[in-house]
Amino acid sequence: VFLSPPHMGGSEQKYIDEVFASNYIAPLGEFVDRFEEAIKAYTGTKNALALNSGTAALHLALRVLGVGEGDLVLASSFTFIGSINAILYQNAKPVFIDSELDSWNLDPNMLEEAIAKLPKKPKALILTHLYGQCAKLDEILEICQKSGIHLIEDAAESLGATYKGKHTGTFGIFGIYSFNGNKIITTSGGGMLISENRELLEKGRFYSTQAREPHLHYEHKEYGYNYRLSNVLAAIGVGQMEVLESRVAKKREIFEWYKEELADFGFNFMPELEECRGNRWLTCAVTNSNISKIVERLQNENIESRPLWKPMHLQPLFESAKYFGLGVCDSLFQRGICFPSGTTLQREDVARISKIVKEVI
Repeated sequence: VFLSPPHMGGSEQKYIDEVFASNYIAPLGEFVDRFEEAIKAYTGTKNALALNSGTAALHLALRVLGVGEGDLVLASSFTFIGSINAILYQNAKPVFIDSELDSWNLDPNMLEEAIAKLPKKPKALILTHLYGQCAKLDEILEICQKSGIHLIEDAAESLGATYKGKHTGTFGIFGIYSFNGNKIITTSGGGMLISENRELLEKGRFYSTQAREPHLHYEHKEYGYNYRLSNVLAAIGVGQMEVLESRVAKKREIFEWYKEELADFGFNFMPELEECRGNRWLTCAVTNSNISKIVERLQNENIESRPLWKPMHLQPLFESAKYFGLGVCDSLFQRGICFPSGTTLQREDVARISKIVKEVI
C-alpha cells in the first residue's frame, strides 16, 4: 500500500498510442497543446505552459519576474524543498514564514511581521497550498498588493482545490502545478506554469526552450533552459484531466473514512477553511502518540506512511536563513503523519490500516 500511487483513468494508453502513431515523440506536439488547453478550461486561467516539473515552473516564474542574486523571496516554511530550490537557482535568499493552525498554511500575521522587519523589500512570495489545502488567500493577497510583492502560488499539491469558488493557482501573478508520480493526477513527471498575464507567460515559454530567438538558424541573446514537457507525457496528462474531479471526490472520501476511524483515538485531522474545497491530496493528522512507532509498524505491514514535511527553517541547508514564526509548523512536524491516500483504496483498506494504528496506540 503506497502513500499516493499513480492511478490511470482509462484513456491514457489510447492517447499515447496516438502520439506514437504520429511520431511526435519529442517535446511539443498536439497533446502538449491539448494538455495546456485542458488546464486552462478547468481552472479558468487564460494562459498555461506545460513543463517537465513544478520546480521548473517556479524557477521560470522567478526568472521572468526579475528575481536575482541577493534578492529576498518570502516562502512558506512548511513545505517540500522543491518549493524553495528555485529561489537558490536564482541566487536569491529565502525568508521562511511560519504556519497558522486554521489551515496549517502560511500565517498572514507572520508575513506582515517579516515584511516590516526585513532590511529590504522582498521581491516575491512563494505561497504553498499545503497537502491540497487552501491558504488564507484574501489576507495574503491583500498584504502582497499593499507591499508591492509578487505572489507566486505553489499549487503543486492542490490542483482541484478551490478558494471561494476559484481555483488555487489563479490568484497570484503566477501559479504552478505539479504532475509528479505521487500527485492527485500525474504525467510521471511534469508541471504547469499559469498566469493571467500573457506577456509574462510567453517570456517563460521563451526561456523554457533554450531562449532561442525567432531565426532560421540558432540565435541566442539570453540563456534559457530545456524545461518543456514531452508530447508523450502530455498525452498521459490529457487522459488524467478527464478524471480529475472524480479523483478529488475520492480523496475527500478517503479523508472522511480515516476521520471516522481515528478521530476518537487522539488524532486531529488537517482543517479546512470555510468556503474552501481542498483536494485532500494526502490525509494528514496530528497526534500525541509516537509517530515513529506508527510509521514503523505500518512499514512492517508493507504500508507506506510518513511524517509531515520537515519545515525548511529546520533544514541544515537553511540554518542561516531568516525565519519569522512562533513554532507552529515545528509542532505540526513533530506530531504529524500522512496516511496512505491512493485513490484505489477501498473502505476495508482504510479500516485495516486504521486497525493497525489503533493497535500501536
